[in-house]
Amino acid sequence: MKLQDLGWDAFFAEAFEPYEQDNLLPARVSARHHGPCELLSERGRLGGVMSGRLNDDELPAVGDWVAVRPVEGERKAVIEAVLPRRSAFTRKEAWRRTVVQVVAANIDTVFVVTAFGGDLNPRRLERYLTAAWDSGATPVIVVNKSDVAEDPQAELLEVEPVAVGIAVCAVSAVTGDGLAELDPYLGPGKTVALLGSSGVGKSTLVNRLAGQELLATAETSADGRGRHTTSHRELIPLPAGALLLDTPGMRELQLWADEEVLETTFGEISEIAADCRFADCSHEHEPGCAIRAALADGSLSSERFASYRKLQRELRALEIRKDGRLRSEARKARARFARSQRKVRW
Repeated sequence: MKLQDLGWDAFFAEAFEPYEQDNLLPARVSARHHGPCELLSERGRLGGVMSGRLNDDELPAVGDWVAVRPVEGERKAVIEAVLPRRSAFTRKEAWRRTVVQVVAANIDTVFVVTAFGGDLNPRRLERYLTAAWDSGATPVIVVNKSDVAEDPQAELLEVEPVAVGIAVCAVSAVTGDGLAELDPYLGPGKTVALLGSSGVGKSTLVNRLAGQELLATAETSADGRGRHTTSHRELIPLPAGALLLDTPGMRELQLWADEEVLETTFGEISEIAADCRFADCSHEHEPGCAIRAALADGSLSSERFASYRKLQRELRALEIRKDGRLRSEARKARARFARSQRKVRW
């Protein structure tokens, strides 16, 4: 297997140059199992263990390129460093901690997978698209289960307002209908991550694209709630040469992004706001507000604008929590330094 088949290019080759003199080899993380990793390299598949020099915030994610030191006589390697990422799909860790979790690294395209029926929700898609745009990859909306859709055209019309500048592909992972539309994104050396709720058929889609039953699948439960069939993230080489990264289904995607990304997700709102009389218009009471005018004449959907405002508030609250965490860490660092200085004086 050549490095180029795994997505290696000039960007990563330049980043790896400092490690060549130390007799290290490049490899790509194909799976993570809490501590150990599975690696893909020109020497084939290797088991990866972390060097003790790596801090918790330096540990690799699936899709990362790493510099490794092979273990003589074993199919193992020690991960000495993680190369810079060209893109990274991230989310806020579940629960209350304000900590980022890298879901997938160095991806070219994000297939935002949804399904005809109850999951085809424009508001949910806006959330997923915000995270996808923030990753640095290109999002594509993949609407699965066209084989069971009652009125696919009507449902796709509901998606149009949130899919500004984004390709929308209606497919059936069961019958194979529409899958040819995905071919342009699945070229040799390209990395595609699948993102979506539980039960939209991501695992079935992976199996269909791979041409074999690689991942377990499950029927959607009677109440319409999806069942998790993927419990970890893994890079899967496809016959066409691309690498597909399936991710566990998410009940809720907690965003970890900058507010500026909303200008891409809600591009038409940014364009309308540019015509407001005041650059810092709050779109609430100022005269000459283009947003309020668009809402009044119907050229801007009130549901779309309400969703924009909701995500805007969420990202601003996240930024406040980030700042608070940084200040807390700074105080702890100063306290540790003060304690160390007292020990030195004693």
